[in-house]
Amino acid sequence: MLDAVTKALSQILSPPMRSILWKSVGLALVLIVAAAVALQRLLVWLAGSGAVWTEGMVGSDYHTFINILLWFVSIAAGLGIVVGAVFLMPAITSLVASVFVDDVADIVEREHYPAEKPGVALPVGRALVEGSKTALLTVLVYLIALPFVFIAGAGFIVFFVATAWLLGREYFELAAMRFRTPEEAKLMRKQNGAVVFTAGLFIAAFVSIPIVNLATPLFGMAFMVHMHKRLSGPRPELIEPARRTSVPTV
Repeated sequence: MLDAVTKALSQILSPPMRSILWKSVGLALVLIVAAAVALQRLLVWLAGSGAVWTEGMVGSDYHTFINILLWFVSIAAGLGIVVGAVFLMPAITSLVASVFVDDVADIVEREHYPAEKPGVALPVGRALVEGSKTALLTVLVYLIALPFVFIAGAGFIVFFVATAWLLGREYFELAAMRFRTPEEAKLMRKQNGAVVFTAGLFIAAFVSIPIVNLATPLFGMAFMVHMHKRLSGPRPELIEPARRTSVPTV
């Protein structure tokens, strides 16, 4: 597993990966900004509506106090957006990964497994559906875990474990579906649940590093391509006939 991590890390900045890296980072930033703007407008609208409702309840004598309170709420909302963007990174990278999954996998397979038959590219729609499901599930799990943040930091442990499970699950299945049906990929992931989860811990650690985590789609996909190959073992049907070693018959 550590060998797979090393290979994935070393390949992120390789020349073939650089164009994918910049496109991946650009798309991730666009999604982050879009999510932040939408969240900011929602919070401003809620704060403004709440201020009007409160003033209607207590009277205009408290207008100045309510405006000061609204100012503090706006600052807190701004900080919340920054923190929220950090927690949303796993969900955002899931969407980004679904766009570049085959580009990354093709490069990894061509460089490290040239003698084997390459995987079949996933239909764009299928990849986007898988990425969207993981992104939505990530947000749901995080919302459930959010109250635990205030309990001696337990929430952060929950976030990390949930991220490891979610991202390990997604990247492994995306890598496996290049060679297997979706049902077979999911079954293989379940059969190797402990290994896939442990591998997901490395991806969770990577996505926890600010700025660096923008490259998570490249690292996660490259890493899981190696893990899928190792868990698959020798598969003669994946070896190109022209490159198989012929054994003379006796």
